[in-house]
Amino acid sequence: MPEDLKLYFDYKSPFAYLAAEPALALPERWDVNLRWLPFQLRIKGKGERSIYSEWKVRYSYQDARRWANRRGGFKIMGPPKIYDSTPALIGALFAQREDFFPEYTREAFRRFFERRLELDVPDEIAALVRECGGDPDAYLKWAQGEGAAALEACIDEAHEDQVFGVPIFVLRGELFWGHDRIPLLEERLAEYGLARA
Repeated sequence: MPEDLKLYFDYKSPFAYLAAEPALALPERWDVNLRWLPFQLRIKGKGERSIYSEWKVRYSYQDARRWANRRGGFKIMGPPKIYDSTPALIGALFAQREDFFPEYTREAFRRFFERRLELDVPDEIAALVRECGGDPDAYLKWAQGEGAAALEACIDEAHEDQVFGVPIFVLRGELFWGHDRIPLLEERLAEYGLARA
């Protein structure tokens, strides 16, 4: 049986965006069952955080752009507001259920950081679901009941795993925080003898 590997993510995190493509490729090289678990980041808005936090936010986006440039360059624009990404995260669970998660996730990240997708607008998420081959009406209905409950279950699991940010990989209870920890994660996968032949 493949090893269970969790990845907690939120579409509003530039570092989760940086982790997405390498993470999608992990099961090709390693005998793992990669579970993508949505986790809602709670971010304070301007005026609610210290000047040090403001500087950290500015630095974080600068750093994320540097990493994106090392991979050929792709847009990572800072969002114009603080987002409640619940509709998009429920969309991720719906995409997993309906088997179009990779394309949904690639587009959700790319469009958000190009400022072409509002993560908190269910109708925009439904339109993305349609583009990826899903049923937008089924998504909207599911989001109001089972989807919301499924997201809460993911967040409860994150609390059990002591998740404090994203992206966080969890392997046998060990946390690896950040896209730049993927090489350390792969070292551990190799130690466990999980390389694919």
